[in-house]
Amino acid sequence: MRARRCLVPLAFFPAALVAGCTVGPDFHRPAAPVAPTYRAADDVAPAAGAAPQASLGEGPQAQWWRAFGSDALDQLVDQALAHNESLAASDATLAAAQAQWRAVLGRRAPQIDANARAEQQQVNLAAFGFGASPALGLDGNPDFHLYSVGGGISYDLDLFGGLKRQAEQSGSLALAQQRQTEAAHLALAGQVVNQVLTIAAIRSQMAAQQALLSDDARNLDLMQKRQQGGEGTAVEVLSAQAQLAADRPALPALQQQLAQARATLATLLGMTPDTLGKTDFTLEQFALPAQVPVSLPSALVHKRPDILAAEAQLHAATAEIGVATARLYPNITLGATLEQAAPGLGDLTANAFRGYDIFAGLTAPIFHGGTLKAQREAAVARARAADHTYRQTVLTAFAQVAELLHALDNDAQGVAMQQDALAVADRARTLSRKSFDVGNSGVLQVIDSQRTWQRASTALVQARAQQFLNVARLYVATAGGWVTE
Repeated sequence: MRARRCLVPLAFFPAALVAGCTVGPDFHRPAAPVAPTYRAADDVAPAAGAAPQASLGEGPQAQWWRAFGSDALDQLVDQALAHNESLAASDATLAAAQAQWRAVLGRRAPQIDANARAEQQQVNLAAFGFGASPALGLDGNPDFHLYSVGGGISYDLDLFGGLKRQAEQSGSLALAQQRQTEAAHLALAGQVVNQVLTIAAIRSQMAAQQALLSDDARNLDLMQKRQQGGEGTAVEVLSAQAQLAADRPALPALQQQLAQARATLATLLGMTPDTLGKTDFTLEQFALPAQVPVSLPSALVHKRPDILAAEAQLHAATAEIGVATARLYPNITLGATLEQAAPGLGDLTANAFRGYDIFAGLTAPIFHGGTLKAQREAAVARARAADHTYRQTVLTAFAQVAELLHALDNDAQGVAMQQDALAVADRARTLSRKSFDVGNSGVLQVIDSQRTWQRASTALVQARAQQFLNVARLYVATAGGWVTE
């Protein structure tokens, strides 16, 4: 970000009037990183199970959520993008920023105005020491009429590029808002996918919990029948009752989580919870993609909306230096006016009543108490801050992608381990039931094995849900926007 100094000695000032120059630094896009990956070579964990594999390249497509293979999910995302109120507000803010940019661009063009005026004036003769004089045709105070039409044009020569830098700054701010709107689109799609997967996970947990409660009820019924037949004891019945009572509260808690997730989803879709249709999703309805396209680091900085927004903010801050610098130099405005003024409407077109004015105005700062210099120093400091913000945004994005790449491997291992744990717990539950049926074990062993199975079942659902969620987050972290420039 090297400044272009525009030194204009007085002897060369006439040449500057013709050619002009643009003060302040020109913006140069930050160089893309050369790293081929996000993780160190010795930091890559081996994938396990049926894990999706990260594929470094161009990255995901715009409608990345279609990779989960659910038409219902696709429809919900489309509905959110069409009806979300926050997104509509972001779109309106973008329209305002673009209109403001066009307004600034208009200042660089000649400014043309027109005017028309009709005036009637009565002269108070007494104020000048005169009275009525019928001989002179002055019977009281006389009335005068004046009609005028005209127009004017003015043009700022923008000798040192202040207006040009203002347009550059405003355009960059509009672009930053566009990138933020793209980020809002991307984040909204991710939030909808997150809520749908959360609902699916909760419903899967509810199904497992309901299966557990059914087992608890069967155990209690069995214990009661054994006691009635003289084979069981009151302790066994109480133990079965206690287990059923302990497992029941989990279901209302899950139902509350489901209600919260549905309410959040309804808000994202731009509707009230009572108008939200069925959301009977389960994790089994979604496909886990075998390959997750991930943008290369060199492509991510030119694709991810939050990075591009920070880049546009840096561009705007750089242009602001030029705006502040131009205020330190003289400026010239050219203009002309033309007016037709006559006492009667019929005389307005006569040449005798025509007047014009052609002018050139020079303004130059002489002394402002150091204000202009301080404003430029402030602009330079803001540009440095924007540069650091951009770099931090890139670092944060890379760290997020690296974290999610680790999650891709760790989630796969976690799901595989939970599947093994559930298989063992299921076998143990079956054996304990058979052992109880032949009288080799008590009811407490059956209840304990059943509780272990329930924990393993819930843990597997949570692990699979986390795997889906992290895949979705990886898509969001490396996807680009799709708002047309």
